[in-house]
Amino acid sequence: MIRRFLAGSAVALALMGAGAASAQTYPAHSVRAIVAFAPGGVTDTFTRIMAQKLSENLGQQFYVDNIAGATGNIGTAQAAKAAPDGYTLLFAFSSYVVNPTLFDKIPYDPDKDFDPVTLAVTSTTVLTVNPMVPATTVRELVAVIKANPGKYSYSTAGAGTQAHLAGEQFRLLLGLDLVHVPYNGGSPAIAAVVGGHTPIGFSSPAASLPQIRQGNVRALAVTGNKRSQILPDVPTMAEADYPEIVGDSWVGVLVPAGTPKNIVSLLQREIAKIIAAPAMQARLAELGYEPVASTPFEFGTRIKAEIATWGQVIRAAHIKPE
Repeated sequence: MIRRFLAGSAVALALMGAGAASAQTYPAHSVRAIVAFAPGGVTDTFTRIMAQKLSENLGQQFYVDNIAGATGNIGTAQAAKAAPDGYTLLFAFSSYVVNPTLFDKIPYDPDKDFDPVTLAVTSTTVLTVNPMVPATTVRELVAVIKANPGKYSYSTAGAGTQAHLAGEQFRLLLGLDLVHVPYNGGSPAIAAVVGGHTPIGFSSPAASLPQIRQGNVRALAVTGNKRSQILPDVPTMAEADYPEIVGDSWVGVLVPAGTPKNIVSLLQREIAKIIAAPAMQARLAELGYEPVASTPFEFGTRIKAEIATWGQVIRAAHIKPE
């Protein structure tokens, strides 16, 4: 009995030692960073920046693998099936918390198939109007819309996008007769506001900033918890007296469930260190991102909360994927 116990203990210690050695040498070879969207988008741009820095800091190549389709569901499903060894990362967009309700069925479980690493960056949504709209504040805009039911419409980059959810949250919570007009991307959506085709718009800072600076549209508020670095003069919805209207798009890092905790911790520390660098902060501001670098627990808590929040909006507004 004693001999069997000692033998079992020896095996357990050997396995623990092997695990510690593996963690100490991580990464021992290249690491795949899955982006569930086509090259050139906001998630892809951020991931490529981070992959380069992680490669430099950790001495192994972090390479981007774009697996697009089904609003991120295809690439996310492939990441879920990967080995939980730290050699596959998912750089997820905020559609991760939207898709579970937007689609009748998705090929992964956002709660069980992944472990959170960090909420890396956020990007707010900007409420803009054509200068011909007689409103310089959100409260004035609400009054104008209520005085003219059915007359006003708003543009976004597409159905189910964060901008669309913000617009529907605005419409539902304030009881507005407002029509959504989806466009194929942020640029044509903001161009519709400039041209007055859809006099109101919900868009990303990156898409709207040039038009705001040129005076082609008027920015009334942002939907983030704090003011945007690149739009410091634009109030938040809370500052505009509508605190219940809040929400950002974001990019976060996840790994297949069961990835060793010390590898998760290492990745979180390295990403946070990269994001904290002054040069990186300046680059993120150019892209319209706000740095976060949350803990895994904070990110996991936010994922659960946002699935519930946006699920309510999607069901109430009867939003369907395009």
